[in-house]
Amino acid sequence: MAARLYIFAIGGTGCRVLKSLTMLLAAGVKPDSDKNFEIVPIIIDPHKSNEDLKRTHRLLGNYQAISKKAGLNNGFFSTKITTLNRLSDSENKQSDSFTFNLQEVGGKKFSEYIGYNQLDEANQALADVLFSGTSINKRHEEVSLLDVEMDIGFVGNPNIGSIVLNQVKDSPQFRDFASNFNADDRVFIISSVFGGTGAAGFPTILKNIRGAMDNKKIDSKGFLQDAKIGAVTVLPYFNIEKDDNSPIQKSNFIAKTKAALYYYKDNVTGNNSINVFYYIADNHSGKPYPNDPGDNGQKNKAHFVEMASALAIVDFLETSDSDLDTEAGKAINPFYKEFGIKEDSMDINFSHLEDDTERKIALRLSQFVLFRKYLAEHLSDAVEKEAWSIDIPKIDKNFIRNNSFYRTNLTEFLTSFAEWLIEMSDNKRGFSPFNLDSDVAALIKGRTVKSGWFSSKVDYRTMDKKLSRLAKGKNYTNESQKLIKLFYDATEDILTSKFGFEKLR
Repeated sequence: MAARLYIFAIGGTGCRVLKSLTMLLAAGVKPDSDKNFEIVPIIIDPHKSNEDLKRTHRLLGNYQAISKKAGLNNGFFSTKITTLNRLSDSENKQSDSFTFNLQEVGGKKFSEYIGYNQLDEANQALADVLFSGTSINKRHEEVSLLDVEMDIGFVGNPNIGSIVLNQVKDSPQFRDFASNFNADDRVFIISSVFGGTGAAGFPTILKNIRGAMDNKKIDSKGFLQDAKIGAVTVLPYFNIEKDDNSPIQKSNFIAKTKAALYYYKDNVTGNNSINVFYYIADNHSGKPYPNDPGDNGQKNKAHFVEMASALAIVDFLETSDSDLDTEAGKAINPFYKEFGIKEDSMDINFSHLEDDTERKIALRLSQFVLFRKYLAEHLSDAVEKEAWSIDIPKIDKNFIRNNSFYRTNLTEFLTSFAEWLIEMSDNKRGFSPFNLDSDVAALIKGRTVKSGWFSSKVDYRTMDKKLSRLAKGKNYTNESQKLIKLFYDATEDILTSKFGFEKLR
């Protein structure tokens, strides 16, 4: 049985980093490791109408459907992603969702959540002192923290978030997580540090995992207490428009970050609770995002920092077990990492990345871009004409029009992939290694087709010939598996032989 990586993606930033990881996994990016890990995402965000959450959830669902129909180990979509529910043997299974179900949050004020009106006078006075600040609600009215409505998240108030998110340890989903957690499994936590949900959620989740021995409601306590745990904490990396009537203010980002890091110094890094801690930020925040505390859906453009954060997860899976030794809930040899690029460019392409990062992602992302481009621009012209399409199992016009794998799951995923690339290229700092609207030969910035006696131009005709040669005599399980495996092999062959990419193992 493959080891599992349980990923706790907290808040909006957690969702967006998880989306980037899903894109990388779909393209075939894998850690350099002898172990194969199954990915179990657990999204924690009280803001259920968050568009970033919904986009990520839809993406994960399509990924899951694609890998189920095409199978694993075909290059693209070859890492298994599953829900916590599908691991559980419990008769009382939770809903089959990637999203953690936070109880009694939707439609409630914080005072209602803590039962403020049921407290005696002394405890009400204590609550008044602890939550004496003010915030802006979704109707842009100034209210006390006790009157904050939590269905759009904790709007930059980690003191509220830490109270609400502490319920995780007593939930059926946490029990399922604990009972399925094995000695070879790992945990990774994604959060931002300059808001409310992520800043509160990270230390709370970490504490509940390391403190599993004290939780009488769960099993596998020894495994959880000494789990191999990594985390990325995302420092400020984007700007927002100024709005005096919003609870979210860019001017507070640095102060909130300093306060959170000061807390982490004693309660995360200072007590060796974490095995590997990744830091990332961008001090050039570019064009500001709309100031949306959550009531308008909160849909942010994809950002390079989120993709770089996703690469922290790949790096964590490459880390050997011996470097992640833990005893009595304490990391024996904790270490800390940052992400950097070769030069301070505002428009990053593959050549700006460090050599190992470029080698890890450039070929695979280029293959996936070429795959998407062919399907979007040429597949309908090729099917029922080219030998690779005609050979059994046939990929014909009926497959394109009526097969749900192609028409819904794959098409939706590849559309989201293109949007992700475009959003990153339009953002500042931008990531734009591709000329998405160019012909095949000019698709990858900084890469030209090799010239020489035996070289020729690369176009869709070149690809059709390559596809037909590779498909000849091969046995494929079904049309879906054929499409994924054949195009992975063909794009890898073309990019390594014609564009000079190094072939990966």
